[in-house]
Amino acid sequence: MGRPRVLVIHNRYRMPGGEERVVALHRAALARAGVEHAVLERDSGSVSSARAGRALVRGGLDEDEVARAVADLAADVVHCHNMLPLLGPRALTAARDAGARVVLHLHNYRLFCNVYAGFRDGAPCFRCRGRNTLPGLVLNCRGAVPESAAYAVGLARHQPRVFEAVESFATPSAAARDRLAWLGVPRDRIAVVPNYLPADELAAESRAGEGEYALAAGRVTVEKGFEAAVDAAALAGVPLRVAGDGPAMAALRQRAERGDARVELLGRVDAPTMADLRARAAMVVVPSLWEETFGLVALEAMGSGVPVAAFAIGALPEVAGAPACVAPADTRALAARMRTLWEDRAARQAEGEAALARAREHFPEERFTRAVMELYAAS
Repeated sequence: MGRPRVLVIHNRYRMPGGEERVVALHRAALARAGVEHAVLERDSGSVSSARAGRALVRGGLDEDEVARAVADLAADVVHCHNMLPLLGPRALTAARDAGARVVLHLHNYRLFCNVYAGFRDGAPCFRCRGRNTLPGLVLNCRGAVPESAAYAVGLARHQPRVFEAVESFATPSAAARDRLAWLGVPRDRIAVVPNYLPADELAAESRAGEGEYALAAGRVTVEKGFEAAVDAAALAGVPLRVAGDGPAMAALRQRAERGDARVELLGRVDAPTMADLRARAAMVVVPSLWEETFGLVALEAMGSGVPVAAFAIGALPEVAGAPACVAPADTRALAARMRTLWEDRAARQAEGEAALARAREHFPEERFTRAVMELYAAS
């Protein structure tokens, strides 16, 4: 196949997060590579829960628009990021039937898990596997029985359609590939396409030795482990700033108020503020409790020349490097790592420089673009 025409499709989340960032980076890489492409998006925030549930059970609502978009672009490839709930498996089938090869980018475990993360009760959970989605309904993982039922029915009912329509799956790490294959995705159809940072977002040098605080950032949910970061900061005696918002914010605020840590909860911040916070940080804490499929927060820290202190779970050791990680959910070990970085300016400066070098070597845009183009050629 020569240079393809690519239709990128994505169902935006009610609360935007790292996946929206990755979709934007994908589009930018295609543009810089001179690949003709178009984008079709839907937004979960634009519909009611009831309509979203109907879309899940039906397998999507807008397949005719996807088929038209394929025809209008004469697309060779449809590259889908999140498809649920409004695009759905029907959109993938429509794209295939319109003559496009279909790539599905799996950034999480939502093909099997109704809460995306494979997580409940404070630990990874993969009870739902293959087409067995009943545990998610029995345990009411969505917190509302109608929603849990819609996911259980929709995921199980339409999974064969997904595997029939998709020629290749992409995922951002080897760890995610291995877990997804265990869950039921055909392993020989999964390609690892690591995320990247643009060259203009890489720091000229590390300033970690001058860092003023530890930083934790992202959507504040239970599986992201922010409470562990607060507890570890208290044990280590390290000031902590948390940038982000989400459904677990009230619990995090209570934890911060009753603990001994010097914690500032900043809420959701814009991109320039986030970049400034990273630039002045001594370390970035990534205390995830779920099996991260990548860990964009860790990569962004590395690109800023800031050391990472993370739990060794999912893809985090693959991204940040094993020395940056401690045993999963071990708050005392995380505190020890934070204390070491905080008390030894020279060591954290050296780690910051090594992190920046790792980001440049292992996660450049060229690697992402090459992997995507190879995937399109093989599909």
